[in-house]
Amino acid sequence: MNRYPLWKYVVIAVALVLGLLYTLPNFYGESPAVQISPAKAVNKADSALLESAESALKQANVPYSGAVLDASGIKIRFADTDAQLKAKDILQGQLGSGYTVALNLLSSSPAWLHAVGALPMYLGLDLRGGVHFLLQVDMKAALDKAIDRMSGDIRSSLRDQKIPYSGVSREGIQLKVKFRDAAGRGQGEAELAKSQPDLSFKEADEGGELFLVGSLKPEATKRLQEYALQQNITTLRNRVNELGVAEPIIQQQGTDRVVVQLPGVQDTAKAKEILGRTATLEIRMVDEEHDVAVALQGQVPFGDDLFYERNGAPVLVKKQVVLTGDYISNAQPGFDGQTGEPAVHITLDGRGARIFQQVTRENIGKRMAILLIEKGQAEVITAPVIRTEIGGGRVQISGRMDTREANDIALLLRAGALAAPMDIVEERTVGPSMGKENIAKGFHSNLYGFAAIALFMMFYYRLFGVISTLALAANVLFLVAILSLLQATLTLPGMAGIALTVGMAIDANVLINERIREELRAGATPQAAIHAGYERAFATILDSNITTLIAGIALFWLGSGPVKGFAVVLCLGILTSMFSAVMVSRGMVNLIYGRKARVQKVSI
Repeated sequence: MNRYPLWKYVVIAVALVLGLLYTLPNFYGESPAVQISPAKAVNKADSALLESAESALKQANVPYSGAVLDASGIKIRFADTDAQLKAKDILQGQLGSGYTVALNLLSSSPAWLHAVGALPMYLGLDLRGGVHFLLQVDMKAALDKAIDRMSGDIRSSLRDQKIPYSGVSREGIQLKVKFRDAAGRGQGEAELAKSQPDLSFKEADEGGELFLVGSLKPEATKRLQEYALQQNITTLRNRVNELGVAEPIIQQQGTDRVVVQLPGVQDTAKAKEILGRTATLEIRMVDEEHDVAVALQGQVPFGDDLFYERNGAPVLVKKQVVLTGDYISNAQPGFDGQTGEPAVHITLDGRGARIFQQVTRENIGKRMAILLIEKGQAEVITAPVIRTEIGGGRVQISGRMDTREANDIALLLRAGALAAPMDIVEERTVGPSMGKENIAKGFHSNLYGFAAIALFMMFYYRLFGVISTLALAANVLFLVAILSLLQATLTLPGMAGIALTVGMAIDANVLINERIREELRAGATPQAAIHAGYERAFATILDSNITTLIAGIALFWLGSGPVKGFAVVLCLGILTSMFSAVMVSRGMVNLIYGRKARVQKVSI
């Protein structure tokens, strides 16, 4: 009656072992570290950079406890913050402006736990310390860019359809298209209604002149603003990856603001530098009339700049800019159709496509330099010879880049061309000491609550109270293990959710124990009372937990930020408490009482 089959005991044992394994990393704490990542998309974090960093630290006699190279860059651990700060200054001086050297915190758990995927929970800003930014998106600038782009597209559409017009001008957020006669205006209105769905046009006569006045539709305005905001959020996420931040919080606040929280980041200046990073493109003609060797000796011709290609070859480039990244409407990573090497495919807007076509038509046989400008520094990505006129507004950049770099450059170009400017309107720094204090308070509140419940249960329910306490400890173990396995972010509200889960989990055991007591009072034998207590209390436990789970799901669905963190812990805690309170506790009861054919009394 009160015996489990072997497979159930195996399930419980495996769950306990895995729970312990994935909970362990949370007890090792964190160590100060320095994160090295490329400051430019063209730079690489590789083994050569790692050797250079280690050599610089050894020469300066700065001890470090470990260095590792991963996808986000190089991370070097130190025993204390003094060595960390000293190392940061040394490495920044050694590596120069081509790399970002930022202060960070890394988990101190051993490598064998990492090898099996056992990682600590991420800690939120309130527990770990870090930086908080509130950024304001300049929506007016986003709309201005969109209107300027539409202005060029209108010219291209009318010219392609051979519809006569006198000019396109802009007044605020309106575009005015001037026509010579009413017939041309009618044709233009029909064409623009198809080619410019985001604009609504109306006829206007001013001083005998015929105009079409185009205004952004309200739904188009809203969509453009949302696009600018989402593009900025996407860009910020990729920037934050360079800081090696675990579980950053980057989310929309209102209609034009973005909240960025970077737990564990100690270097506020570097964080601001990374968040503000953009890149743009310039297309210029190569000066093939002057000697590069003379320029290398310091005599750069007037009207030229001296740059270097990726293979190290110097190249003279005219200062006159043919095309800029402002004309880019899209940039996507891909591959060269002929060589198969990684490339960036750029789509120009109407005006940019027309300019590019004209330039390539007039300079066949000459070299054109494509420059990537980042943080005020320009680099020649490629300088191909123009073989034929290029129309359609599609440009390909390729040359000595890998797939990851093609992705980075495409993202940077999209951000530089389309994302609206942002200003930091609020900045806060939460120190590690405050985070440690919050962790201590949260941990102690859970510990004292658990101890109080354990004392009450053992006093009131005796041996069954001990079993209930052990099941409650297993519940906490499972909950922390699952949060660690999911790499969830634990915040103060999350710790409050754990405390609430502890209180709710013991409720199920109270129901079971009271039900067993009732069966014993009604004259049932101990074995029958135990069986009936667990079986009949299960429906009540299930009902109460389902109602709470519904509330937790609603909190997660409708809430944001800390509320969501609380809801996640609450929902997971309900699921683990069902397993521990019913299956784990009954497994222990079955081990104690199930082996005896007749039990005279139970300690409850």
